[in-house]
Amino acid sequence: MPFVRSCVAGLACLGLALLGACQQKAAAPVAVAAAPAPVVIPPDGPGCGAAIARTQAVVDSDVATGNLNTPVGTRFSADLSKARAACEGGRDGEALSLLASAKARYGYR
Repeated sequence: MPFVRSCVAGLACLGLALLGACQQKAAAPVAVAAAPAPVVIPPDGPGCGAAIARTQAVVDSDVATGNLNTPVGTRFSADLSKARAACEGGRDGEALSLLASAKARYGYR
């Protein structure tokens, strides 16, 4: 008789365990992070100014989305400001050269 009781008790425990496994548990709420505002990429245009503006917009977007860390983005932007100054000074060749160097330095095409 003790054996039958222990078997019945064991089966009862097994049944309760199986019932517990079938119950669905409420999932924890998922936190949704706010998406950064989209960065508008300037359209293609003539001259060095448009190319520099497009690159700066891409850098800003990459920093905002976390694809580029902020200190690197700051250095990249400083390099782009040198290219922008050359462009505004009428030195298109120098500006485009500075832009190409900056893009190569930070792995952009």
